[in-house]
Amino acid sequence: MLVYQGKTKDLHKDEKNRYYFKFKDDVTGKDGVFDPGENQVGAVMEGSGRSNVIVSSYFFDLLKEKNIPTHFLSSDPGQCTMDILPATVFGQGLEVICRFKAVGSFLRRYGLYAEEGQDLADYVEFTLKDDARKDPLITQDALEILGILEEGEYERLKELSLQISHIIKEDLAEKGLELYDIKLEFGRLKETGEIILIDEVSGGNMRVYKNGEFIEPLSLVEYFT
Repeated sequence: MLVYQGKTKDLHKDEKNRYYFKFKDDVTGKDGVFDPGENQVGAVMEGSGRSNVIVSSYFFDLLKEKNIPTHFLSSDPGQCTMDILPATVFGQGLEVICRFKAVGSFLRRYGLYAEEGQDLADYVEFTLKDDARKDPLITQDALEILGILEEGEYERLKELSLQISHIIKEDLAEKGLELYDIKLEFGRLKETGEIILIDEVSGGNMRVYKNGEFIEPLSLVEYFT
């Protein structure tokens, strides 16, 4: 049964109450150019779904070793599926972006003051998943006033985001790659309410460079196989 239809993957539930993602070959972007900051499908890259399953599985396993709570259970790259624990999102969806370098939407917003590629010292920002309003930035005060986050959850999400982002950044560095930014999603585990990492951790939601050159999302899998 289709539970939710997304841009790059769909959420399903089977007769045994198993929840799983079915990844597609669609990527976010604009005018055929990949951009994890965009809120629309911008291109189709054959093999992208399988690539995202492989990379996500690698990082979810790595995060499990570091005792980071996630919804990941198992995956089947051949079928482009990922089994997950059911979780509820914050509001109608919340994204946390950790930026190590100025690029993408950050540069578009703050180009008067920022230069492409400049260091951002672990800058973290929160955005709402709201296509109609182009995923607007939102402050801690607004998140709490609107009841999207409870007291203390903002700090927990920021802490987790930085911890996760640094684990991934360090792992990529060992492969000769540099993480510029990454977009993460969190939710509450349905059974316990624990805050956990959800969604995916793949080339589709991060910007990775090698010697100053951008690595296409589909090419990133080559470093994990």
